[in-house]
Amino acid sequence: METIVDESLKKVVKGSGIVFFGIFIGRGIGILSRIFIIRYVTQSEYGIYSLALVMFSIFVNVSTLGLQEGTARQVSYIREKDETKTRWVINSALKISMIAGMIFSVVLFLSSDFIASNIFHSDKLVEPLKIVSLAIPFYVLILIFTSIFRGFGRVDVKVYFEDVLRSVLFVSFLVVVFIFDLELTGVIYALVASFIITFVVYTVYVTRSPIPIKVGKTLSLSPAGKELLLFSLPLLITMIFSLIRESIGILLLGFFKDPDDVGLYNGAYPLAYLLTFTLFSAGFIYVPIASQLYSKNLIGEMGRTYQIITKWIFTMSLPIFFVLFLFPDLILEFLFGEEYVSASLTLRILALSFMFNAFLGLNGPSLIVIGKTKLIMYIGFIGAVVNVVLNIILIPPYGIEGVAVASFLSYFIINILNSIKLYQLSKIQPFSRNYMKPIVNSIILLILIYPVNQS
Repeated sequence: METIVDESLKKVVKGSGIVFFGIFIGRGIGILSRIFIIRYVTQSEYGIYSLALVMFSIFVNVSTLGLQEGTARQVSYIREKDETKTRWVINSALKISMIAGMIFSVVLFLSSDFIASNIFHSDKLVEPLKIVSLAIPFYVLILIFTSIFRGFGRVDVKVYFEDVLRSVLFVSFLVVVFIFDLELTGVIYALVASFIITFVVYTVYVTRSPIPIKVGKTLSLSPAGKELLLFSLPLLITMIFSLIRESIGILLLGFFKDPDDVGLYNGAYPLAYLLTFTLFSAGFIYVPIASQLYSKNLIGEMGRTYQIITKWIFTMSLPIFFVLFLFPDLILEFLFGEEYVSASLTLRILALSFMFNAFLGLNGPSLIVIGKTKLIMYIGFIGAVVNVVLNIILIPPYGIEGVAVASFLSYFIINILNSIKLYQLSKIQPFSRNYMKPIVNSIILLILIYPVNQS
């Protein structure tokens, strides 16, 4: 049976390597674009831009209805058993997401005035919200295309279109914006254009792919489509809870404080988010591979794969964590300017949050693999409630540091509960003798270096 684990690990290593490269390029260009934007606009304007992005992200993720994860799992689970059912699942995913994307695009466009005036008390946010709403249906379909390919083990496609092409297009359009000295709306239009053109190119690629990605002519759903929707809806609710955790701090900063604080927090957050690269890269290919193991009832092999991947994720994340945790002020000043140094403590706390995710590994995706989407939903609800309550309590007195603490504690609770339930249901857990060595060594190293660094 060891050969099955070896084969799975080879697929994960190859797939996660491709995805990591794509994320590294995409996120790297993304951080570069943020640096350009931060230095091009005022801190208040960057706060407006950040709020528009948060609302855009919320509406996009809701529009997917959980199909982004559900489709990849269902396709990988059934594609070798029933080719016809696989086509029905793909057809339904495209149909549902296309309709939902258009509906939520209209909703955000029409509600922009209300959101800007009554929630964030800034009329300057109206036009950016209206502009980003135009990109929602295009981005939703991009995500579903990628999810379908992911179900077939094709992770390279995400790199080509989501990570590299869209990021390069955005930076290219930003250059035009800077050359002609356009206002903040020019930056927003550049973002929207990058999504639309990426969708057009992606669609051309899809039409020439041997994978049966087509939308049916009728609006009715097949039984396989209804099954997919029922499986995915708890993931949608979980995603909403996740968005609440990730976005409520920024939204409440905009409510309790002002756009300057939002801009400051959004200087630290994307840097700490670098720690998710390895975790996300491995998780992207882990779900379809683990789903195939689970469909064959190879739970032991799935658990062993989980342990080895968790060790890899933690070990590869350590260098980035040490740099962010030990030298946050230097990094923030170098990238964004001296005014962002005050976010150093926030960056440290956020780095701890994402590193704890790496520490326990792919517990959430593993629960999806074994079909426990409702359980994930309940745990996500607990994490969201904790996050909202803590943000309301901590933001007025502590500002951006309060957001970071709320984020850390909610991530901690969710990961602990996910890991406990995963072990109870499948006996899968991340710890092994080989894994404890880098954990202990990293703790000792941090204890020794941190006091010296502060002196």
